[in-house]
Amino acid sequence: MPAEKLTSGLVAELEDGGLRGSFLVRDLSSGNEIGIEPDLAFPVASLIKVPLATTTLDRIHRGELDGSRRLEVQPGRVTTPGPTGLTRFQHPAQVSIDDLLYLSMAISDNVAADALFDLTPPAAVTNALRAWGLNGITARHRLGDLADTPQERLEPDKAHLAHSLAIGAGTAGRGHEIAQLDVTRANSGSARSFVDLLQALWTPSNIDHAVAARARELMGSNLLRQRLAPDFSSDASTWSSKTGTLLNLRHEIGVVEHADGQCFAIAALTESRVPAATQPEAEILMARVARTLRDHLRR
Repeated sequence: MPAEKLTSGLVAELEDGGLRGSFLVRDLSSGNEIGIEPDLAFPVASLIKVPLATTTLDRIHRGELDGSRRLEVQPGRVTTPGPTGLTRFQHPAQVSIDDLLYLSMAISDNVAADALFDLTPPAAVTNALRAWGLNGITARHRLGDLADTPQERLEPDKAHLAHSLAIGAGTAGRGHEIAQLDVTRANSGSARSFVDLLQALWTPSNIDHAVAARARELMGSNLLRQRLAPDFSSDASTWSSKTGTLLNLRHEIGVVEHADGQCFAIAALTESRVPAATQPEAEILMARVARTLRDHLRR
């Protein structure tokens, strides 16, 4: 099937499912790629933890930070559904920088990530990306800011109201009344910019090879596997990834490495028009779209 016909059909499927998305799949050997609105900017939620981890690892590699150094981390004391790890702790804990990296990437612990942002602020993460030649991702704020949305101020049975606001308060220029959903104020990026980052981590680039190897290992430790993983994990492939979720946003980026040597970088960034916190159908749909795009390249 011609690529244009394939993508137009997938856009229709997304529309029918209440989703708009920025997708890109790239063969890391040939450079061939196929996508849907791959340059559309989105607030990226927890996807920013990948450049944060990479920058932190680079500083460790350069000797600016000691990965074994233990930090006293204040508890998040969050009780609403969703957050994990230190974000739900009730008491301070001493955790090494290396272990904060693991918690941030494996279980998407926001308090762990903010402890890393205390060491390397968002502007420094953005500067590191630019120095590596990666221009599409911008870090602007800490992860704790993601907990300050209308959803956290409502009872769990009123979550749909927060999602209705998230859906209806945007502007044509990708602005939003909720700061964390405004691409000019939030941590932002596109499918293409994250695939570029994945390519820099999986193939030779300006990022030191040891730093990239550890970043790949951390992405391989991701325990949140309900989104794209079911379509890309098998006995003959490995899936290394990072998810991002905020209100009506559902994202995942990752690399699937096949036993035959083929390797594909994949980014799926979506926003839903359905005012509901739990949408397993959206997870299934975005995975099917990403898988179909990958299958088109893998012949």
